[in-house]
Amino acid sequence: MIVGQKMVAETEIICKATAVLDLGLQFNVKDQNLQIDVNLKNKNSSPPSTPRFHELRVSDSVSSEISCFESVVSCSETVKSTVMETSAVFVPIICSGSCADIGPRISMDDEHIRIDDLSAHLGSLFKCPTPSAFYAVFDGHGGPEAAVYVKENAMKLFFKDADMPQTSDINDVFLAELENSHKKAFLLADLALADERSVSSTCGTTALTALVLGRNLLVANAGDCRAVLCRKGVAVDMSQDHRPSYLPERRRVEELGGYIRDGYLNGDLSVTRALGDWDMKLPLGSASPLIADPDVQQVVLTEDDEFLIIGCDGIWDVMSSQHAVSLARRGLRRHNDPQQCARELVMEASRLNSSDNLTVIVICFSSLARGESCPPLQRRFRCASLSEEARNRLRSLLGGN
Repeated sequence: MIVGQKMVAETEIICKATAVLDLGLQFNVKDQNLQIDVNLKNKNSSPPSTPRFHELRVSDSVSSEISCFESVVSCSETVKSTVMETSAVFVPIICSGSCADIGPRISMDDEHIRIDDLSAHLGSLFKCPTPSAFYAVFDGHGGPEAAVYVKENAMKLFFKDADMPQTSDINDVFLAELENSHKKAFLLADLALADERSVSSTCGTTALTALVLGRNLLVANAGDCRAVLCRKGVAVDMSQDHRPSYLPERRRVEELGGYIRDGYLNGDLSVTRALGDWDMKLPLGSASPLIADPDVQQVVLTEDDEFLIIGCDGIWDVMSSQHAVSLARRGLRRHNDPQQCARELVMEASRLNSSDNLTVIVICFSSLARGESCPPLQRRFRCASLSEEARNRLRSLLGGN
């Protein structure tokens, strides 16, 4: 039985503070006849008050999810389980899947990184809180070379050269240093592209990274890739698309001498932030309309945070954040497979006639016991209404009438 989520049944039994009840309810359906076993134990000699019939509750602060026909529950067990769940600290257990497709384009310029266990990937040289994971998507333009270079050098750029802080204890000082380190990594990657001979000055890439350390999620973005968190089914944007149509970006560009023409920066680029593209940037040290500085957002994950979607703009050109979250959530409830979920998001973008490369990563968070890289699909209970006849029988049994 899942405790802590509300599913309303049509039976309400209120355990008063003056009486301690051990209440067992068992519902079985056999040949369309409802059989109900009720066991009431009261430490006081007075009979319990007449129950009302709306939902099952144990005090105003304790609610349980039940199925009228499939669950067996007692008040004492519900209280105990709820207290244990409330006092437990949520620790995400990470499971991810990804999908990349060329779409209708003649070349594939997207790249992505998916590392579910960052500490194992980095080795003993880096001390990371657990769990630790790292994800990134890169959408190249002017060719795939910039995106490929940043992907292949990501561990060096984002963790070694950027002097990522190392600790097993997370506090405000560490989180501030971590954010500064990640911003530095984006600028280092931008400078590395300027010096890399294999990458043309007309080539660049957008970049979005997602870093999970313990219960902390950090998302950094430069460009129009997007990260969306699913919080109890609601889409929460963890990044802002850096496009000329975004008013703060347009103002920044124009204040620095740039211009927007037909929705493009300087009439040429559809984003206002990117790594590379040094033919459009002013000499080093000068303020430029096109920048590589990322926006960074951090959040502490809770049990309400179900999964994160990060993807390149080929997904978001045809799909809203909420559309993607709702589609992914339905898929995960069916098969609980983030890899399949990522494929379904790409298929949906293709169905909606996306004209770009398609790349997406789905990262699931779970509080189940460690050791399950991908938690199995949990049995869900359905809420079923009692018929009028069944309610009368239950009322008669509980009220002694």
